[in-house]
Amino acid sequence: MSEEYIIHADTCYRLAEQKAAGYFASLYKQVMEKTYVSVLTEDFELWQRDHVRGQSWISMFARGKRGSDGRDYHRYIQWLKHTGTLDAYLDRSVSYIYMRDLGKAIDSPEAQAKIRRVAADVKQRLLLPATTNREDRPAFVSFAGLYRWAQKEGIETAAIWVIDKLKSVAAHIPEEMNAEHAQRKLIKIIVGVVMHAIEEMGDEPSPDERARRLDEAIRLGYSYGLTYPFIDDLLDAQVLTAQEKAHYSDMIRTALLTGSVPELGEWSGARKAMIQYIHSELREAFEYMKRRQQPGTQHLFFEQAYVFFHSQELDRAKDMTHAAYSNEELYIPIILKSASSRLIARSILRAPLDEGFEDRTFFYGIFNQLADDFADMFDDRRDGAVTPYTYYLTYRDQRPDLINPFELYWTVIAHLIHDVYRSDAKAREVILARAINGLRRCKARIGTEKYNRIMEIFASENPAFNRLVQHMVEKAENVEFFDKLLRDQLVAILKRDRNEKEEFAETVKTVRRQINDTLQIAKPDGIPAMKESLIDAANYSLEGDGKRLRPIVTWVMGVQEYGLRAESILPLLRSMEYMHTASLIFDDLPSQDNASIRRGRPTLHRVHNSATAELTGLFLIQKAIQEQASLDRFDAKTVLALMKYSAEMAENVCVGQAMDLDSKGKALTLEQLEAVCFYKTGIVFEAALVMPAILAQVNEKEIEVLKTFAYHAGIAFQIKDDLLDLEGDARLLGKPVGQDAENNNSTFVTILGSEGASKKMWEHYCTAMEALQDMPRRPVFLKHLLDYMVSRNR
Repeated sequence: MSEEYIIHADTCYRLAEQKAAGYFASLYKQVMEKTYVSVLTEDFELWQRDHVRGQSWISMFARGKRGSDGRDYHRYIQWLKHTGTLDAYLDRSVSYIYMRDLGKAIDSPEAQAKIRRVAADVKQRLLLPATTNREDRPAFVSFAGLYRWAQKEGIETAAIWVIDKLKSVAAHIPEEMNAEHAQRKLIKIIVGVVMHAIEEMGDEPSPDERARRLDEAIRLGYSYGLTYPFIDDLLDAQVLTAQEKAHYSDMIRTALLTGSVPELGEWSGARKAMIQYIHSELREAFEYMKRRQQPGTQHLFFEQAYVFFHSQELDRAKDMTHAAYSNEELYIPIILKSASSRLIARSILRAPLDEGFEDRTFFYGIFNQLADDFADMFDDRRDGAVTPYTYYLTYRDQRPDLINPFELYWTVIAHLIHDVYRSDAKAREVILARAINGLRRCKARIGTEKYNRIMEIFASENPAFNRLVQHMVEKAENVEFFDKLLRDQLVAILKRDRNEKEEFAETVKTVRRQINDTLQIAKPDGIPAMKESLIDAANYSLEGDGKRLRPIVTWVMGVQEYGLRAESILPLLRSMEYMHTASLIFDDLPSQDNASIRRGRPTLHRVHNSATAELTGLFLIQKAIQEQASLDRFDAKTVLALMKYSAEMAENVCVGQAMDLDSKGKALTLEQLEAVCFYKTGIVFEAALVMPAILAQVNEKEIEVLKTFAYHAGIAFQIKDDLLDLEGDARLLGKPVGQDAENNNSTFVTILGSEGASKKMWEHYCTAMEALQDMPRRPVFLKHLLDYMVSRNR
């Protein structure tokens, strides 16, 4: 154990606790004297001049449109623009972020200039023309948007890394936790740390230095943010047993005190695999953060992290049945954990602190914490969690000494406006708007009746002040914040994506089963023995563990998007899989790729011989033509058009295979490889999209969009295949890995390297995703199919 990493837990926590106790004593005195009432009454009198207007039809319309609808993100921004409130909305929102996340004083000309510049940049992005901003989500929520930003900054590798990490975390969040909020917190921390880095850099660094710092900020943001879902939320949730929680907490404490993550040790039960994953991720994150600390800042980082963790542990250990917690026991851990979380975000970047930063951050934290606890009051009470609000609700009649947390909240607000931000008008504008917005959101969420009952409990001691506050809640305009819009949008998107992904998986599973059930070729009585053996060989190839992606795509596009009847396109589905299986049989022959395993089983020519395999391939092609000719639910002209297109595609696949064979052992250029890939893979995927469109008689413009999507999706699919051949699991793939290198074949990996191939895959992913925006129906299935293509492990 290195001496430089050792911290003295009791000492560092006691010093932090003393500071928090001093702050609490000051707040307690103000609560007892109720100084906040007169101070904030005057503040509200000034503030309402800009927020409470007469009963004009415009103001009534504005109140009718209050709030942000996460499902209508861009329309809400346009509404703000048309009502002339967008500039004030963004200025208020950016100012709040500077205060809360960056710990800035906002009264200096320099800070005001930065706020205006950031607000103007956000406005420009929000008001992009519809043709370039049609996706219904902020760019940082979209993998395509994130990657496009990363390309501009030269940090594509970091973007790919964090996308893979976010997907992995999402897949490992236990069902008992709120997955959307866990992911939201992680994304929020990553964005916050990147914001810190950008703010710290300014306009000075060279492009290379800026890229280096942003790359580091993304990785640090993930590493720190991971503690929210996998430490804080996990320990709060009913996932681990009491014994497991104690063991897990001891590991975290040991890591912070020694600078070294202990081994997981013995862990049994249903949660073993989950804990092994979390332990591995947290260890990697911890080591990354530790390596980025300078010798002079290591102690500060570990001390702040320990204070954060220990204060959370004290808070988490509280039991609602214990009726004797003092006010200090209730509030001091809250002051510490709320301040430490912000201080750590700054310290992990090793950013120098401007004058007053630490004090502002320390005093500010409890404002957000009390607001959050108020918003979560009913959920916390249901779960038996001890917060100032739930404890006060439970024991207020028995414990007259308990501080009313709602009064403390307003005391903190008065203290921030006048003692921390020196009565700055902008600080007053932002903080009061935030408070009123929080109450308004609560009222909308729980309903007026329940809200009024809560106010009778928490605000009855100061009826005149409460009437003023409720008047603001009812009448004040322009108190919304951009981060709340993003929060609502992000949660809504994550929920929708989860539901869509589940529906996607279920659709694939169901349709795949239906296709498998109809693929086997029947053997009529009285057929020649040789034909029977050919059918057996064909069925052997068809029975393999195929993904059936192409006929699945055709079914979804035909049935769900174009409204064709499922039974009417069954012949088309069979024809596609027959053609595809035939092409695989030919690919695997000794004269071509000489493969020994296909779909997890020996290839057909290994089971029989090459001649049988060749004849079986030809047999399946003829069966495919028969199936297409039996599409009798459609008019003959349409079926002929489909068969003509299908023949052209089969012709191109032959060209692609010839190109592939000719390229064996040759060093191809990227352009040559993409051409081979398109003819071998993209063409077949295009056919899966275009053939149901032909049957539905879709216009040529939409078909061109489908072809563009298919081209880029097909290449992305092939690049992923090449990457899996390098680093995949043969058991999952159903075929050996490393074949391309063994055969000295040119692949995207051999031409571009693993990192370059990943970048190229994401470039094609983005282009394919952007093509979907030009489709009139923008099928959700294709979006998730594309996500699957670049995320699959087989």
